[in-house]
Amino acid sequence: MAESRTGPISWHSPDPRAIIPLDGFNIPRSFRRQIERTDVTCTVNGSFERVISACAERGHRSDTWISDDIITVYTDLHRRGIAHSVESWRKGVLVGGLYGVALGGAYFGESMFSRESDASKFALVHLVQRLRSLGFLLLDTQIMNDHVRQFGAVEIPREEYLDLLAGAITLPIKFVG
Repeated sequence: MAESRTGPISWHSPDPRAIIPLDGFNIPRSFRRQIERTDVTCTVNGSFERVISACAERGHRSDTWISDDIITVYTDLHRRGIAHSVESWRKGVLVGGLYGVALGGAYFGESMFSRESDASKFALVHLVQRLRSLGFLLLDTQIMNDHVRQFGAVEIPREEYLDLLAGAITLPIKFVG
């Protein structure tokens, strides 16, 4: 994480760690109805640079933890097939999305954004469906907040997280073919 748009980058490893158990993913009832009647569509890796830039633009540009250096590094990771995005579109307009890193059977969610209500939630649901279908074991959200809590996120101690991580990253799974 960067301290600001142009600040130094620091490594953070929270203890406890927030994860969304893929077998315990919860879609709130009211949001299920929205999924059934929405015209939002989701894509994978359709616009990585736009997603990470939109995530960085939340609030005041100087207050973001996603610095220009982080954008450069993650964009390079995307080109190498390691970082991935899920985009939410309404009538051809990017309205939300998320990005993260996939290693083996672990996906590390980095950030998400919405330009309209619930747009990032559609991307998250799409991500979880993809992770489940591919056999992923871990969806790491790093820090607990109300947004991920409503989907079933839990906090686990570092030692438990590291055990789960060790098993997940050794799996021969690719996020994209």
